[in-house]
Amino acid sequence: MKHVVLATRNAGKIAELKALLSGFGLDVLGLDSFPDIGEIPETGTTFSENAGIKARTVAQATGLVALADDSGLEVDALNGAPGVYSARYSGENATDATNNAKLLNALATVPEKQRGCRFVSVVLAAAPNGETAEARGEWNGRVLTEARGTGGFGYDPLFFDAEAQSSAAELTAAEKNARSHRGKALRALLTVWPDFWARAVR
Repeated sequence: MKHVVLATRNAGKIAELKALLSGFGLDVLGLDSFPDIGEIPETGTTFSENAGIKARTVAQATGLVALADDSGLEVDALNGAPGVYSARYSGENATDATNNAKLLNALATVPEKQRGCRFVSVVLAAAPNGETAEARGEWNGRVLTEARGTGGFGYDPLFFDAEAQSSAAELTAAEKNARSHRGKALRALLTVWPDFWARAVR
């Protein structure tokens, strides 16, 4: 069994990543299994930098391969914001509700045709010996004018997938994983996983 630590305490992310990794014989642990690891400052200015900071920190702290995802919502009308600051868009004590409220307010006068957006995810695996592997995924959509659905987390209730004709929060977990930015990034990463694992454990 291969032990992999997900560098997050976000229950929604852990559930998604565990489901996506379920077919690869990996024993997946979250940071809740390592309470001695405190908050990891995300000081990067890109998704890639933040994912790397988290994965390398956790790999060194645990001695295990660590997998980190940094993701966010890029809105065209806001010049790509909230982007890497998606989780704390409404301030240091941000919640999903306050972030969504701020986004709706920022787009209050923006017409539907100009509300294009994309979810972006960079997934990075880091080994204690310094080896890494990285992949990126994107999910295009538009920002709704009001929340729809009760599933998912983050900006899911406001993200509309035109092809699926539903918000991300209206999709089942399996449907979301099949379409999402995180699912795409992780599937891309898993195509290079055997090579990475060989480098990681030598």
